[in-house]
Amino acid sequence: MEFSILADAFYKMESTRKRLELTQYLVELFEKTPEDIISKIVYLLQGKLRPDFEGIELGVAEKLAIRSISKSSGIPVKRIEEEYRESGDLGHAASTILEQKTQTTFLVEDITIERVYETLFKIANLEGSHSQDMKMKYISSLLNDATPLEASYILKILLGTLRLGIAENTVMDALAITFSGNKDNRKILQHAYNVSSDLGKVAETIATKGLEGVEKFEIILFNPIRPMLADRVKSEKEAIEKMGNEFAAEYKLDGERVQLHIEGEKVVLFSRSLENISSYYPDIIEKIPKVIQGDNIILEAEIVAINENTGEFLPFQELMHRRRKYKIEKAVTKYPITVNFFDILYHNGRSCLELRYKERREKLEKNITENEFVKYIPMCIVRNENEITEFMENSINAGSEGLMLKMLDKPYQAGSRGSHWLKLKREYQNELGDSLDLVVIGGYFGKGRRTGNYGTLLLATYDEDDDEFTSICKVGTGFSDEDLDQLFQILHPKVTIKKNPRINSEMEADVWFEPELVIEVVASDITLSPIHKAARDKIRKDTGLALRFPKFTGKIRVEKAAEDASTNEEVITLFKGQTKVAHDKNLM
Repeated sequence: MEFSILADAFYKMESTRKRLELTQYLVELFEKTPEDIISKIVYLLQGKLRPDFEGIELGVAEKLAIRSISKSSGIPVKRIEEEYRESGDLGHAASTILEQKTQTTFLVEDITIERVYETLFKIANLEGSHSQDMKMKYISSLLNDATPLEASYILKILLGTLRLGIAENTVMDALAITFSGNKDNRKILQHAYNVSSDLGKVAETIATKGLEGVEKFEIILFNPIRPMLADRVKSEKEAIEKMGNEFAAEYKLDGERVQLHIEGEKVVLFSRSLENISSYYPDIIEKIPKVIQGDNIILEAEIVAINENTGEFLPFQELMHRRRKYKIEKAVTKYPITVNFFDILYHNGRSCLELRYKERREKLEKNITENEFVKYIPMCIVRNENEITEFMENSINAGSEGLMLKMLDKPYQAGSRGSHWLKLKREYQNELGDSLDLVVIGGYFGKGRRTGNYGTLLLATYDEDDDEFTSICKVGTGFSDEDLDQLFQILHPKVTIKKNPRINSEMEADVWFEPELVIEVVASDITLSPIHKAARDKIRKDTGLALRFPKFTGKIRVEKAAEDASTNEEVITLFKGQTKVAHDKNLM
């Protein structure tokens, strides 16, 4: 299939942010796509080569790309850098430069999607002392034969700067329409994606085997399952109203949620955002197989840093010392952990997702042997507000954040957020009653002692309906100097010249970031806002919601994907809850 077809589709998609138009462009593209390469198309649409959990990264720096453009075009590096500075987009700059190409290529090979994909795959797998030279050779070979438009998108994929404004839901809508004629069949694709975390494989299956093939999707060991998420409640009374008369309460630990896939001595750990994090926890890899009963198993746990002398839980940030490529053995000794299990998703070749919570908990405890390193998350069955309060106090005293509340008779709903699981936290004494996990979408340059860093950040919620990130506040308090330095190091590589199409903000920022980093904030309350876009028109026409006096808690939620951030629906629930509290106080 000619790469020009894909490049044309990219060009159309970049020109709009309307979801219906994006979906239609995708349908038109999929209708032209041969069955055997549709998975490659879907990966490239997402700016990747394989699903995230495989960890395949292109790793091409701007300087190398610029040198490759120079080699292909015969135009000096300085001229290319000037064009890049003017346009702010290296792909666009390359397109302009290659239109002025001075070198002539006599033998031109066709640029096909297959060729581009295979070349990018070779680049991603290059290592060693001569790898940079080989990467430049491969990039130049593509640019030599590409049209300026094709070259632009080849470079954007290489650099990770493809900004189409589409996410998984939009792709699945288009796949359902193309191969079943009905957008409503997206829910079947959604289930397959939730248990496989591989959208390319879902696309290939519906293209070759139809919906019937997608419906047969099963869990595959070492392919992570998308985690089930929880709604939030503010009080014991609200929990009873939503959960009923009897349900489970678990400690809500302040650690890193992890999914463990185990077969014999092989152990692979996946983070909440489905990244393979096995290298950070060699002690888990070594010790866990000894306490597991079963030939193969998938478990969920919370990894928590502990005080080795007292056994007390330590804050999440202590785990960040494990996030290093070197001297991991020293970090293992200096920052001890416990692994606290709370669910079982797969056992001896059978899915456990359809089992009720109570059955899964019993199965979990039958197949894991506790010791000093391996624990079950403490759980009890609660029936009234007093029992919740008592267990909450025990949780807080143990160093936890609060409680997770779970219905006893419900299955595990992979990839979904709902009222079958609720979280109840008492960490902050404020009217809002809870913290929020928000996406960093923009930054403002600091002044005074904050010069050289971003002094204030623009934050957003996740709008599940429109698959976008909606502004909710600016935050400039709660940051230590160390926090500001760390955030600058994380955010600076994510700077974009233009705002990502999935960002919905009326406010302007000094710089825009790719919506990837999640941080935790607290606030005094939520207020109506004519400027911010969170929950726009949901409470009042032409009005959104904003946080009043937001403050950074010190927690950078590296384990969370942007789509796992607090949603507009959660913010609406909190807003209505505080409004009800204020009303009740006025009646007293």
